[in-house]
Amino acid sequence: MYYKKIIGKKCYLSPIDTNDYQKYTEWLNDLSVLEYLTLANINMTEDSEKKALENLSKEHNYAIIDIEKNELIGNCGLTHVDDINRTAEIGIFIGNKNYWGKGFGTEAVTLLSDFSFHYLNLNNILLRVFDYNERAIKSYLKAGFKIIGKRRNAIERKQKKYDVIYMDLIPDELKKQ
Repeated sequence: MYYKKIIGKKCYLSPIDTNDYQKYTEWLNDLSVLEYLTLANINMTEDSEKKALENLSKEHNYAIIDIEKNELIGNCGLTHVDDINRTAEIGIFIGNKNYWGKGFGTEAVTLLSDFSFHYLNLNNILLRVFDYNERAIKSYLKAGFKIIGKRRNAIERKQKKYDVIYMDLIPDELKKQ
């Protein structure tokens, strides 16, 4: 069951439904999805994903739902929320590859960032992205994130080293879709 907590034009963010563990397990065992995530070295089973979703559902993590089809397409959320310094880190993935490159990720990140600034009173949101994930970098820039640095040769995939790009966003720079 999905609930329209944070609503956009293409998608809405709903509290995570832990009953979706099979769909997430399918996505998180697809190497073409995993190559963009830090989870690539983890063997995800239905039991481990169900437990992970139960933990994620207790925090600010949301299912991304296609507003027209009411279909689960991925998730996004906040980690390392620091209420004193008003910072957090954002993460996202679109598991349903039919939705890649169609603006759903940009809208989801924008919706969650706007919610974070206006309802959680955050002032800075950080994200990390692998330098070869050009589609995601373009999406984050479109939402208003700025590149603030990189960690060189910090990730290795397929026997090649890549940089991790650090980006952040403050309220005045958020570009609403």
